[in-house]
Amino acid sequence: MPDKLQNRGGQDRKRINVNEDYELRDWSKKFGVSKDKLKEAVQAVGDQADRVEKYLKGSERSGGTSDLGRGKSSI
Repeated sequence: MPDKLQNRGGQDRKRINVNEDYELRDWSKKFGVSKDKLKEAVQAVGDQADRVEKYLKGSERSGGTSDLGRGKSSI
C-alpha cells in the first residue's frame, strides 16, 4: 500500500520507506549516513527506525558489519 502523506503520525513515523525519496533524504540526514547505507540497513533489519538506528550505530563501531537486531550478541 502506498504511503499516505496525510497519515504522518503514529506508526508511519517509526518506519522507513526506502521507495520514497523524501524519506531516504530525511532519514539519511537524521542518521548521518548515505542513502545507500540506509537502504543496506533497512535490507538487513527491516523498516523499523529504531532497529535501523541500532544497526547503523553497531556498524560504525565494528567497521561495517553488524548482527545487532538479529538476536546475535555483539560480544
